[in-house]
Amino acid sequence: MSRYRYPLLVFLGGACYGILSTIVKLAYAAGIDRSGVSSGQFFFGGLLLLIPAWRARPRQLTARQVLVMLAAGVPTGGTTLFYYHALVSVSASLAVVLLFQYIVIALVLEAILRRAWPARQKLAALVLLLPGSLLASGVLTGVPLTADVRGVVLGLLAALSYAVVLLVSGTVAREVPPVCKAAVMACGGAAVVFTALPPTFLTSADAFLAVLPYGLPLGLFGVTLPPLLFAIGIPHTGLGLAGILTTSELVIAMLSAHFVLGEAVSPLAWLGIALIFGGILVGNRTSAPQKKSRADLHEACEMRYN
Repeated sequence: MSRYRYPLLVFLGGACYGILSTIVKLAYAAGIDRSGVSSGQFFFGGLLLLIPAWRARPRQLTARQVLVMLAAGVPTGGTTLFYYHALVSVSASLAVVLLFQYIVIALVLEAILRRAWPARQKLAALVLLLPGSLLASGVLTGVPLTADVRGVVLGLLAALSYAVVLLVSGTVAREVPPVCKAAVMACGGAAVVFTALPPTFLTSADAFLAVLPYGLPLGLFGVTLPPLLFAIGIPHTGLGLAGILTTSELVIAMLSAHFVLGEAVSPLAWLGIALIFGGILVGNRTSAPQKKSRADLHEACEMRYN
């Protein structure tokens, strides 16, 4: 069971992102604008990380390590900005499909870094995940699509940025405690978001209290938990498998919209959810045989030299 611990953490990190769309819709319905939603998410998320990060800080943390982690946090802010701006000019269904191209991008990046083709199980998972995302998003169920070139480019940039988030979560500053790493990366993402969408809600007590009920859960599920879970899990799962596991985002987004907002889910969308879960299970099968073979090799070496 222990071999599924790290994949489960990455799965839960993706699921946290899936909750955000429902909270954002509730915030918009309450009159919170895009600036309040985005900047509030990073402001409260950073605050939630501050105390545990301070307590877990290493004794020796170099300026170079801090700068690297700040830079690694930039894509988290970029993903938020690209995706939210893409929603202005493309339909929500198409935006989801564009964002989910991060699965392919993550596999390509891993193949480039490892200089090897993705495992067959990961490619098989991709065959299930991409059609599943199309069905679950509603693109194939008669939902009207509206798009322009700018929106499509922004959606694809959000996908690229998200893939980079997964990459840096598993490779950057692995020697730093995960909660410290998540906190500094959150600062890097906040710098990007605050530059584009200043946190004007901080200038008024009424605006602050209006943003608080939505910014706090957005910060928890969008800034605090995912980077922390990714920092722990992705170094053990690898980038390609992380891209597969985080497709839990779409599943949770649809389920939360259905049960919280009362949005209808078509039979084809349920089929898409089932395909996504199937793809996650197929992709996760790659880790078990590899770990077993390495363990067998290690045991054989010990028997040989002892």
